[in-house]
Amino acid sequence: MGTPKIAPSVLAADFANLQRDIEIINQSQADWFHIDIMDGVFVPNISFGMPVVAAIQKHATKPLDVHLMITDPDRYIKNFVALGAQVITVHYEACTHLHRTLQLIKSHGIKAGIALNPHTNVELLQNVLTETDLVCLMSVNPGFGGQSFIENTYSKIKTLRQMATDQNTELLIEIDGGVSDKNATLLINAGANVLVAGSYIFGAQDPRATIENLKKRLRPKF
Repeated sequence: MGTPKIAPSVLAADFANLQRDIEIINQSQADWFHIDIMDGVFVPNISFGMPVVAAIQKHATKPLDVHLMITDPDRYIKNFVALGAQVITVHYEACTHLHRTLQLIKSHGIKAGIALNPHTNVELLQNVLTETDLVCLMSVNPGFGGQSFIENTYSKIKTLRQMATDQNTELLIEIDGGVSDKNATLLINAGANVLVAGSYIFGAQDPRATIENLKKRLRPKF
């Protein structure tokens, strides 16, 4: 499966010093920038839109992992591709025609992801697993950073990894919410291979050292 990835969540960055925080991640051992787009409808919060993503892309030297927490995401996929997204993840709960949405993303030559809210059963993805590159399991209720990790996530990871193995697909399983050095190893051992961390990284005194420490803990055992 390769070395697990770390994707710092830009939502937790200091927006008065955004370029500085982007440069910190550029110089770190992190793999992706995780960018949460919230519309205030699908989730009870509004984050930022295309001008901020354009500003991030201008300075970022690592791939942009764009997580669309929005209703009717098809309307904006082309825009985010144009802004440099290399992964676009849409919510299962927000897509009426999920298969078509995944095909639309992949038609632009980038990775397509599906995100699941904490209450959504991973077995609902049985028929689209081979069409997706990544599944993002929300380990907190989406909308706000800094929440506590939901423990049921571990069993969801194990079930999803077994489903992927059964379908012979090397699925990226991304965990978003409440990730820290306390649970990173457990998440990887359960079958995850992309960890999103926001306040744990950007709230640290030394974000680069925090990322380095997290990387050292990630030793896949599946």
